[in-house]
Amino acid sequence: MPPMAFTGTVTKVGCMNKTATVTISRFVIHKVTGKRIERSTKILTHDEHNNLRLNDRVIIRNCPPISARKRFKLEKVIHSPETERELTHSVSTVESPTR
Repeated sequence: MPPMAFTGTVTKVGCMNKTATVTISRFVIHKVTGKRIERSTKILTHDEHNNLRLNDRVIIRNCPPISARKRFKLEKVIHSPETERELTHSVSTVESPTR
């Protein structure tokens, strides 16, 4: 299998150890109407350190089979809204004076 990399969104995490579900979306054109239709695929991804969170934007790459359904590994986290929110919250609590 040639090397493939996909960009997707984490839709399920925490149910299985070292595993996250990533949804890959793409658009196709309908043959008759010419409208754009969104198609999506859910892929089980290996997350070695359990650092993925819900709604993270990630890049995953195919690898040799890890289990019966896991064929992809986490390569990079592009954008993580949860960690950004925690960072801004921690910065705001440090800057505010305590009474």
